[in-house]
Amino acid sequence: MSKFLQDSSFAKDSNPGSVGRKRWGLWVTGVVGGTLIALYAVATPFVIPALRKICLPFVPATPAQIENVLKMLQSRTGSLVDIGSGDGRIVIAAAKQGYRAVGYELNPWLVWYSRYRAWREGVHHNTRFHIADLWKVNFSQYTNVVIFGVPQMMPQLEDKLLSELQITAKVIACRFPFPTWAPDHMTGEGIDTVWAYDAKSFQNGHFPSRSRGTETL
Repeated sequence: MSKFLQDSSFAKDSNPGSVGRKRWGLWVTGVVGGTLIALYAVATPFVIPALRKICLPFVPATPAQIENVLKMLQSRTGSLVDIGSGDGRIVIAAAKQGYRAVGYELNPWLVWYSRYRAWREGVHHNTRFHIADLWKVNFSQYTNVVIFGVPQMMPQLEDKLLSELQITAKVIACRFPFPTWAPDHMTGEGIDTVWAYDAKSFQNGHFPSRSRGTETL
């Protein structure tokens, strides 16, 4: 009887169909687990910024916005920084105009993609992209500052730039203006509007008169 049971058990374990199903189950489990891990790795850099108190979402700059930023930079020299540089298009466009351009971005995937784009377009020698929290970066070394901000962050960013920038600096805001500074120049319409602020104006508290409006380029 014992031998019969052993033979039956051996026959059951030796069933090719049973072994195949086990292997298939392990393969499916591995694929699903690997996919979830990959999705987590890709999605986390996009999700974590959204959980911050002040979120700076990635919204690519339009061609008109890039053109307006470059218009504001006419006759300017020195270094340029894009705060929240996204996929790097502002930094790359500025580098093509001869600027030493730097981008700070919290999302590592966007930083790596920006570096690739800069290399592909032949301006990687004049560009730098850093994975960094903008609130932990000191911008005092830059003479031109570009920001695609959101209303919630602009008051705090005003204070930060006011305390850090040199008097020769220029700040260019896209999509949303600063709440208390009056722009020295502005151009564009609607979502493509760009506001330019000279540091000598907001540091000395001397703003263009709102009653006569600001100069439009």
